Amino acid sequence: MLSETKLNVLKQISGDFSRDEAIWASGYLAGLAGGSLSVAVLPPLQTEITASNAVKKITLAYGTETGNSKKLATSLATIIKKKGVQVKLADLSQYKPKDLAKEEFFFVVISTQGEGEPPALAKKFYDYIHENEINLTHLKFGILALGDSSYPQFCKTGEEVDYRFEILGAQRIIPLKKCDIDYEQEASHWIEHVFETVNKTSETSSKNISAPKVSAGRKKYHGKVSSIINLNDITSDKETYHIEIETEDVLAYQPGAALGILPYNSKQIVEEIIALTGVNSQKRIETPKITDTVEQLLQRHLNISYLLKSVVVQYAKITGHTIPEVRLSLLDLLRIYPVKNAEEFEDVLQILTGQAPRLYSISSSLEAHGDTEIHITVAKSEFFIDHQKHNGLCSGFLSEFCEGQEVEFYIQDAGHFKLPEHDKDMIMIGPGTGIAPFRSFLWERDATGAEGRNWLFFGDRNFVSDFLYQAELQDFLKTGGLTHLDLAFSRDTAEKVYVQHKLEQKAQEVFYWLEGGASVYVCGAKEPMSRDVEETLLNIIQNEGKKTKEQALHYLDEMELSGRYAKDVY
Repeated sequence: MLSETKLNVLKQISGDFSRDEAIWASGYLAGLAGGSLSVAVLPPLQTEITASNAVKKITLAYGTETGNSKKLATSLATIIKKKGVQVKLADLSQYKPKDLAKEEFFFVVISTQGEGEPPALAKKFYDYIHENEINLTHLKFGILALGDSSYPQFCKTGEEVDYRFEILGAQRIIPLKKCDIDYEQEASHWIEHVFETVNKTSETSSKNISAPKVSAGRKKYHGKVSSIINLNDITSDKETYHIEIETEDVLAYQPGAALGILPYNSKQIVEEIIALTGVNSQKRIETPKITDTVEQLLQRHLNISYLLKSVVVQYAKITGHTIPEVRLSLLDLLRIYPVKNAEEFEDVLQILTGQAPRLYSISSSLEAHGDTEIHITVAKSEFFIDHQKHNGLCSGFLSEFCEGQEVEFYIQDAGHFKLPEHDKDMIMIGPGTGIAPFRSFLWERDATGAEGRNWLFFGDRNFVSDFLYQAELQDFLKTGGLTHLDLAFSRDTAEKVYVQHKLEQKAQEVFYWLEGGASVYVCGAKEPMSRDVEETLLNIIQNEGKKTKEQALHYLDEMELSGRYAKDVY
């Protein structure tokens, strides 16, 4: 209860409130009572909220791998609930597909993984609707697809679910919306369409609804680089950095989580762009993302390194050039298809998407390293375009860090990639920087005294120059933190040996561990490593378990659904 003094103050402040202001204030105070600083506070809806305006129950389902679909769906559910609509938020990994027969309004937010695959935890739902001829003529639906247009199968899962619902007779009441990695603005438009559709089906249409913009609600941390070490020997042609960041904030994360960083663009490239366009670098420009000087927009806020095809198309319209529908950097575009003047370039700034964060598996443990220190493991990426060497934007940015440098970051939840129970065994397969989350796993289990056994398969090019965290892993072997350590160094033998070959060599014991309830984790390159590893696992299950190919597939699927088989691949 409030004291009499505070109650009088509250009465004095609220005495002149309009009805809308009173509604907003009540929501604000409720948020203070049950909320958290890390959760985004959404703007109030400019409408009266009454139960009589509510349509029948809406189900909002999500299929997620990294957590973006879940966060977006949760934001949408919160918004619709404030309008008085009953909303059931459903995780597709837990949703019973047969319940579709009971639904009337069904909205789905779903991502696409790798080469056009559904999220692992949504696969059961995906398979069900594609393998069964169910009658959905009663169902009204809308799909929001999340993806990454740098992959050829952009938003494929969302497209397939949308198409399949239509084939099964469902009524599409909102057009399919496909969103790229920079999805906030497009998602906001889709949310607005959801509002409009909900209103049309209400008994009394509510007008003047202002759809708030989506906010990820991530807590930002500020820290300083305390240590940066190249883990490769000087003889290696690779650079892999162990980076430690100290922060005054108290950190909160679980092993398997990732650290998200917004990289800065190269100062040299920004200077070249400014010189080519003749724009005033200190002129403040308002863009859909942010208002800042041209220099700061280009260096810190806007993506200039690998433009979306849709951005290139808009660039062509602004400049009048005929440009193939390809992905280029802004600097390459300006060199080949120059703008006429600085004013035209200011128009170009309006179409550039925001800088997308890059995620790196956290390689430290709260229990072992404390709650004000966090580690990541970063391989410097190098590639060639027209015989010119380029560095990966974020890995190049991070590899040039020095001690004392300030850095801003956020933490992405572990999702399905998390430690098993303390007494359960685990098999970890992580070549190269794929070892990062497993370093976190091992330190966490060591610090907490977990009883489960730990088996690591690690590989790289050369034993002498590329054995990442060698001393630590050998210490874990000595102390029992690692039960087994199998190594594959592909360049040290006449015939290349990879982690899947080591896995195959230990087939009998691997299957024995699986039968005993061990969990399997795979981290690293999706192609070809993770596919080769999965094929090897299936062969082991089939041969050692005396199963058919179909039975082996079912065995691994059941492991995945129960959380005993998890992948963090890229």
